[in-house]
Amino acid sequence: MNSSVATALESAMRVLESAGVPNPRVDAELLIGHVLGLSRGGVQAAAIASASLADADTAIIVALAARRAAREPLQHITGRAPFRSLELSVGPGVFVPRPETELVAQYAIDALQAAAAERPIAVDLGTGSGAIAIAMASEVPHALVYGVEVSPRAFTWTKQNVRESGLDNVRAVFIDLADALPELNGTVSVVISNPPYIPSGAVPRDPEVRLFDPEIALYGGEDGLDIVRDVSTTALRLLHPGGTLVIEHGELQAAAIARLLATDGWRAIASHRDLLGRDRATTALR
Repeated sequence: MNSSVATALESAMRVLESAGVPNPRVDAELLIGHVLGLSRGGVQAAAIASASLADADTAIIVALAARRAAREPLQHITGRAPFRSLELSVGPGVFVPRPETELVAQYAIDALQAAAAERPIAVDLGTGSGAIAIAMASEVPHALVYGVEVSPRAFTWTKQNVRESGLDNVRAVFIDLADALPELNGTVSVVISNPPYIPSGAVPRDPEVRLFDPEIALYGGEDGLDIVRDVSTTALRLLHPGGTLVIEHGELQAAAIARLLATDGWRAIASHRDLLGRDRATTALR
């Protein structure tokens, strides 16, 4: 006998809640929506209307809920991750873009929009899924944006998302960030990076991060700032005088990064808080 959307929703919620998954209702609605091709609102409406559910769909929902209960990221299960106005392809081997990075990207987008050049250039160092680079290219269409990535597994997703975006002003570049784009030295208006910044001795609390995000995207050496140092050096090379650097970082790293950037000769160094009041980004001028 066919089940109903309401029954499947309640069952999936209980499974996720018992596994300690944050926001079990949201994730259950998104999983069911993925299976049925519905938005969260569509799932809610179907549940209220006591819509029936085919046995095959019920079985798929049960299987996906079990995967999520094992703390596999929701985005790996659905294969999609929202970022600003975008929906990106993600999966094993690439860092899943986070909501807090959307605000960090805004600083880069604002600086790029304010750039005086007719066709300003931006570079995203360690682009991963391409989220930041594609967002900048989408929201500042007169700019030219480069997304630089060194992980072969992550770069597969970078290329896929650049291709799916349909944009002709974003480029995916496979190279170590320290060697990136020497032909652009002194011409770039904005450099942004969400580098790996977790200290190597720290263990992320969330199993979704600890078990599924690639280590190359998480750990930044003993103090977490090894790649930040590389970003600073590379950005100094790429940016023209007055160009803007934007770095995402951990909530306890703002002071250390400010000292690092000051030593390297950056100006107008400022830290910025996220919506929860935690230091989340630092900006500076070349």
